[in-house]
Amino acid sequence: MGLLRILVRALFGRKSHRPRPRNRVASTDSPWQPAPTSAPTSAPQTTSVGNFATPTHSEGAKTISGYAYVIDGDTIIVKSTKIRLAGIDAPELDHPWGQQSKWAMVKICKGHMITAKLTGEVSYDRLVATCYLADGRDIGAELIKQGLALDWALFSSGKYRHLEQPGVRKKLLNSRAMHKMVNPQ
Repeated sequence: MGLLRILVRALFGRKSHRPRPRNRVASTDSPWQPAPTSAPTSAPQTTSVGNFATPTHSEGAKTISGYAYVIDGDTIIVKSTKIRLAGIDAPELDHPWGQQSKWAMVKICKGHMITAKLTGEVSYDRLVATCYLADGRDIGAELIKQGLALDWALFSSGKYRHLEQPGVRKKLLNSRAMHKMVNPQ
């Protein structure tokens, strides 16, 4: 590191900024805004879920719409809200098929308005929701059809099981087990 850079940091301090994500699908810079109403209301209340401000939803506001930023095969961010897709299980990024699952999700979401219907549950600092494209297609179902995620019957009651490709459970679950054997934590 150059002497000038060290001197500048010592005098002015290090700027704190959030690095720009590489796989940005759409802008997520605008804050979540509730649907306009005729009567004046106070600003929406938020609660902190992990590192994200999450809208506190009233009885009538259980959906979030916007463009998605994809984190992995079953996690997206819509309007600064981290969302876990309900009822599916996609491989983690460092597991076999994890990167393919993420990039398939990017292709599904890219350029499309996403509507997330919240279930009211929270999973690892993420709100759980069933997410739909503008044409009504279920994003989780689309990923399962491609063989890059599984129906998680405990949470979906088998809603997506009929969409799974033959042999996909063996492919994804065996690769997950092999990954654990090679990379024990």
